[in-house]
Amino acid sequence: MPDVSIYCQVHQPYRLRRFRVFDVGRGHDYFDDAANRSIVQRVAAKCYVPSSRLLADLIRRSDGGFRIALSLSGVLVEQLAAYAPEALDAFRELVATGGVELLGETYYHSLSALIDPEEFRAQVQLHARILEHEFGVRPQVFRNTELIYGNAVAPIIAAMGFRGVLVEGADRVLQWRSPNYVYASVTAPGLRLLPRNYRLSDDIAFRFAERSWREWPLTVDKYADWVAASDGDSVHLFIDYETLGEHQWEETGIFDFVRLLPEAFARRGIQTVHPSTLASRTPVGGLSYPTPTSWADLERDVSAWLGNGLQESAHRRLYRLAPAVRACRDTGLLEQWRRLTTSDHLYYMATKWAADGDVHTYFSPYDTPYDAFIAFMNVMQDLEQRVSAEVAEATEAGLDTEAELIGASTR
Repeated sequence: MPDVSIYCQVHQPYRLRRFRVFDVGRGHDYFDDAANRSIVQRVAAKCYVPSSRLLADLIRRSDGGFRIALSLSGVLVEQLAAYAPEALDAFRELVATGGVELLGETYYHSLSALIDPEEFRAQVQLHARILEHEFGVRPQVFRNTELIYGNAVAPIIAAMGFRGVLVEGADRVLQWRSPNYVYASVTAPGLRLLPRNYRLSDDIAFRFAERSWREWPLTVDKYADWVAASDGDSVHLFIDYETLGEHQWEETGIFDFVRLLPEAFARRGIQTVHPSTLASRTPVGGLSYPTPTSWADLERDVSAWLGNGLQESAHRRLYRLAPAVRACRDTGLLEQWRRLTTSDHLYYMATKWAADGDVHTYFSPYDTPYDAFIAFMNVMQDLEQRVSAEVAEATEAGLDTEAELIGASTR
């Protein structure tokens, strides 16, 4: 009987306000505080608070036998503290049960692993600090933004002390292999890889309330039977936390499904285990990810964020500014720049259609991808002007600031 590792991603970005070209140079309030407050409070009421209380109750009722893992982005934790402190308290109480493992990630839910190793390390370290401050834990297992992983980033993750990393069980990587085992990274052999079983995960995340699905309605007994019949040693079920109550509304029966699932697993002899437990196991072999994969869209690559010219242009412009922002030594500028690294801003620029396009549209606050691009680039123009002014002022004052960086960053 395979073990089960259940993991949920918990994240909300700082959304931009509709920053127009006429706003450039006239003020630096880039983020829509009203929208961010409203969205976080809504999701807290529908998902974060009831889900955390439900899961805490299930862990207590099982005497700690039911276990889950979460990764909470740093920008989410900040917004919960500001806008929905009752939700942050609910997460603290959930973690305090001892049945939850918190995973490491980038503080700003960024794509820095793909382009800027220095920034990647800095954001991972910032995230570790906020977990220690808010929850009193240090993560042992890593989960990169949207499960983005490739061979190139594995040595960096391993060098930061992580024992394992969650990855997408993409068919093109696994080929004939099953996702239901622990593997080793080919570029960092001591790092354990836990591939997501995307079929069983998406049965809950996407198909649960789909009445046209031939398996609807999905009952706990049916689902537990599928898991029990799976090959391999461990089934890795990774979903968004917002699946519970936000993406799948309470009316669908999602909370009842979760409430009954631990007992259904227990009746079949299925144990739930933390990712760190699996990371201590001997791998069955190595897995190579020559190009980055993710859990997004049908392609399961990085095209959700870098799949068109708009996204690539915005991404390049953003990271070209990184050396100059760091050279300014202005913590306010750096914070605003880092909020712009949050992957959601690029996700809103996707121009995909069909099923993938529907998902992008569902999450986007913009009418079109082009509106998202224009707002982002206007903010970048304003930020670049501010950085230029900071560098010029520091250089004129004779401070040790690398003024030439700004020219390279904005060309």
